[in-house]
Parts: sequence; C-alpha cells; structure tokens
Amino acid sequence: MSEFKLNITENERIEFKTSFQEEAIISLVAFANHKGGSVYIGVNDKGEVIGVKLGKESLQKWLNDIKIKTQPSIIPQVKVLDYNDKKIVIIQVQEFPVKPISFKGRYYKRINNSNHQLSAIEITDLSLQSLQLSWDAYEKPYKTINELDIDKVKKFISRVNKTGRFQLLDDWNSSLTKLKLIREEKITNAAWLLFANEDLEYNVHIGRFKTSSLIIDDKMIKGTLFEVVEETMKYIISHIKVAFEITGETAQRTEIFEYPLPALRELVLNAIIHRDYLSPIDIQIKIFDNSITFYNPGALYGNLTVEQLKRDDYQANTRNKLIAEAFYLIGEIEKYGSGFLRIRHEIENYPTMELLIDNAANGLLTTIRYNQQKTTAIKENISANVGANVGANVGANVGVNVGVNVGVNEVLEIIKKNPGVNTKEIHQHFGVSLRTIERWIKELRRNNKIEFKGATKTGGYFVVENRFTENSG
Repeated sequence: MSEFKLNITENERIEFKTSFQEEAIISLVAFANHKGGSVYIGVNDKGEVIGVKLGKESLQKWLNDIKIKTQPSIIPQVKVLDYNDKKIVIIQVQEFPVKPISFKGRYYKRINNSNHQLSAIEITDLSLQSLQLSWDAYEKPYKTINELDIDKVKKFISRVNKTGRFQLLDDWNSSLTKLKLIREEKITNAAWLLFANEDLEYNVHIGRFKTSSLIIDDKMIKGTLFEVVEETMKYIISHIKVAFEITGETAQRTEIFEYPLPALRELVLNAIIHRDYLSPIDIQIKIFDNSITFYNPGALYGNLTVEQLKRDDYQANTRNKLIAEAFYLIGEIEKYGSGFLRIRHEIENYPTMELLIDNAANGLLTTIRYNQQKTTAIKENISANVGANVGANVGANVGVNVGVNVGVNEVLEIIKKNPGVNTKEIHQHFGVSLRTIERWIKELRRNNKIEFKGATKTGGYFVVENRFTENSG
C-alpha cells in the first residue's frame, strides 16, 4: 500500500519527524521563540504518513521529557490522528509570551523551515523584545549626568519644541527625565549616545571608492548621533555630482544632485538609529561611481524580513526605542517605520535608479544605484523617438550625470523638439509611471520653463525658456 501524503509542507510553523527524539523538542522551542507551530510525529520529510507506535504511557513520557528539558517549561497541546490505520501525533505550541525558551541551555528560533541556534546577541535581543524593552533604555555603566554636554541637551530641547511634536521645559534635567533618558540621576545608553561630552566608541567609516579595492578617500566619523548624521551627510554631498539649472529672468540657479538627498538622509538615519550598538562593527558607507552602499551592523530586528521591507506595508520593530523617539521628536523621522517607503518615493524621480536591500554578514546591506540597462534603454528610446541630435545630447547627459537629469530635463527636450505634445505622448518615451511624468511636468511649469496652450483635451505643452549649465562635484 502506498504511503498517504499530507497536503501540507514543512514551513516556519510546521515540522515533520518520523519519531519523537530531542530534535522534536528543539523544533518546539524554536516555534515557541517565534510565532508558534506544530511538530508532526510519524511523518517523513516528504510529508508521507509512516505512522508511529504508541504505548500506554508514550504521550505522557513525551510531555514529561519536553517539560524537563525546556526552560521555562513548555506545556504543549497534543493530538492523535489516524490516517489509513496509521497514527500520527501533532504536538502544538503557541508563541511564548516571555522569551527566550531554551532546550538544555541552548536557544533556538524558527527561520523559514529550519531551526536556527541563537547567538548571545540574538538571545539578548529576543529577551528585550519580549519584555518590550530596548538596550538603549538601560543605564550606561560608569557614566553620570556630569558627563553630558548640556549645550547639546539644550539644543535638542529647542529643536523638539520647535517641531511641536512635544513640549519640553527649559529645565534640561526634568526634560530628559520626562523622556526617560535619565532616571534618578543615572543616564541611559541613549542619553550617552545623544549627548556625550566626548567622542563615542561607535564610528561611521565612510569612503569614496573607484573600485572595491581602490580607495580615493576615506574618513572615520565620530561623535554623538545628531552630529554624526550631519557630518556623514556633508561627506556624502562633497563626493557626489551636482548639476545647476538656470531658470527665469532673474537667472535663479537650482541644484540637481546626482542622488535624491532626502533618500540619502533616510538611509543615513536608518543606519545610525537602528544599528546594533552591542556590535563592535562600524557602520560602513561606500561611495562608488554609480552607487552608494550602506552596511549597518545588526540583522533586522524582531520578525521583520528583507522581503517584507521591500513592500510598502511592512511593520517595523525598533531596536533602539529611545534613540528613535529622540529623532522623531526633532522631526528627523516618522514614528511608524516609513523610512524605506519614503526612499522609494524619492527615487521615483530618477528613472534609472534602484534600491537594493540584502542581508549581509552580521548586518544589513542597502544599496542605492543606477541600473545601467535602464540608462541605456532610456537613451535608446529617446534617440529613437525624439531625433538623433536630441537623443545624442540626452545620451551624453545620461552618461555624464548618471541619471541626474534623466527625467525633468528629458521631458523638456521632448517638448522643445515636439511643440504641442501632450502628457500621454510624452509618457510613451519613458518606462516610468504616468504619475511620475505628471510630476516632472509640474516641476517644469512651476519653474516657468513650459506652458500649456489650447483646450484641456486637445492642447499641449510648449517651451517658454531654458538655460542649463552643469558642474561635477
């Protein structure tokens, strides 16, 4: 008789075992430390029911074994089912409210369809999450309020009150106490990172690279977190290209950066706010010709995955709650984990740019870069549809600026070459959304570079004036 096969597979909440052994208990521990799950005893890896023999005391012995070898003790639910005269046992455990659970002193967590043994840092993180605490809320050893820079604290209070998200008193001690940054004259790790009167042991290592091994320039940035954000942004801006657009009768100059600065700032903030400060590894930022990479020590926190982070509906957990709260209060971030959503929104104006997010050794690697295939495709598309001369100029512009002006200025070239063209006709020249085209047109109209003539349904756009100069930084 052929084996009966279950209509399910092993995943993050289901495990198959042919018999009850210690591996089954490890799976239960991993489930309890994650989202809960079930171990099917009497089923092979293919999901085929092979059955299990049960004695009079078998189930009770299994439950006792689970209870003795787990700490805190797991008390699972047990079901016995019959399939074609064969018995299987389903041992089910819910997510445990106080984590982590251990098996004989070792800790595990379910990741996809396998059990992952936790490192010391992962054990600490899981415990803090369970207690709804964060590392930055703990007392900073050997440091007192006398070692905080009060001028930095007062500047922070002023910025908080200016945003209007919260109101603090001029009494800095009371204000920091109210925000739980100090407790009974003892400072937290967060207070030290934000307001220390000396350089911190946590660095941002940033550099300009020609290739992965050829370093043109590098710098180690130290300081309190607010300072590090600004110094890091200054370094990045000094090593990326910028074009200057001259518009209007008053010759007003507009700067167009090679990368959207709000997106870069979000990436810097994300690295500094969410890094694992228990890790000795530095934040590493590498600026290449066509990309910038951000390495952040510390894996994604909680149950958040890279796949979820790539979607607009992800639910973020905060590793450093007090630090995140401080940056929120001064208006640097939004509270509900919308950073990557805003980054994706910012790069929509750069049609050849893309955002990559990947797990890396002991951390997270985020890359913002120009996709060369997209750049080439846009150059060819514009050349084919606009004309050889304009296409050549646009192509050169794409090559020099790596996409700085692919967008607004390419729309302008199309309108210049085709007076009276409408939005839908412009859209045909680009592989971006109609909403993006409408945003570029709005920008051109706002700068009085184009105007709309004719009826709403039959009219089109015409060039008013355009002067453009360029510079590389």
